Amino acid sequence: MNRPAHTGPPIEVSLSPAEGGWHCSHLYYSWNRAQLTQMSTEQLAAGRDDVISALDAAADGAPLRVQTSVVSGHKADFGLMLMDPDPLKVDQVHQRLMSGRLGPALVPGYSFVSMTEISEYVPSEEDYGKRLLAEGDELGSPTYTAKVKAYADRLVSMNRQRLTPDFSEWPSTCFYPMNKKRKVGENWFTLTKQERNVLMSEHARSGMAFAGKVSQLISVGLGFDDWEWGVTLWAANPEYLKDIVYRMRFDEASARYAEFGQFLISYVCSPEAMLDHCLIKT
Repeated sequence: MNRPAHTGPPIEVSLSPAEGGWHCSHLYYSWNRAQLTQMSTEQLAAGRDDVISALDAAADGAPLRVQTSVVSGHKADFGLMLMDPDPLKVDQVHQRLMSGRLGPALVPGYSFVSMTEISEYVPSEEDYGKRLLAEGDELGSPTYTAKVKAYADRLVSMNRQRLTPDFSEWPSTCFYPMNKKRKVGENWFTLTKQERNVLMSEHARSGMAFAGKVSQLISVGLGFDDWEWGVTLWAANPEYLKDIVYRMRFDEASARYAEFGQFLISYVCSPEAMLDHCLIKT
């Protein structure tokens, strides 16, 4: 049976930060050089303006977070990371690029669709207090009370950054998707919550060794994409990206239970700088 055409108002889908996380898309594109050679100088100039306008984070209607980067290697020429409470506002950037005057020369490549979240492994104030007791602190002591209060104060800002993150200003960035295994003897989802917490605590400690060097955001792709989580890393030096990934692969949560997709390394820049780097010039 044919469904009736949509005749109502424009589609609107939104989710306020108070209700949950933001929608996030990682999008990667390559340029069709043969198509570009068929374009006139005037078409290239107008097309550049279209791309710059579509990727302008300050434009009316733009997603709340827009980041452009140039990609190393043959997997893509440039990448975008977009975030907003409204998934259609995120997707509109892709539609504007493809419908612009350089659209015929754009080849969409890899994409990952996800949402931000507060992980179930982030300790609550109560969990943190129990950890302090296990480590020898005395319940109700001035030291114990001060530590719990300091953690509770930090937790508010940390959870806000997890749900509605600001992008790091560091220029080197890496994205990769990952799953937790469901193999016999290596099934993450048959472990108890306590067992998973222990493994993730070890994993978190490895990451903390890179505080001040690497910033991380994990988004969830469950129900949205083929992989369960997406990991975005930023660093002042690309070598730090290599170092943290290598270090954390020795943790049991990763070495035994994780599976990884492709890695995409790129360097954050303005839309204009991306076009210049890709030699899309008049």
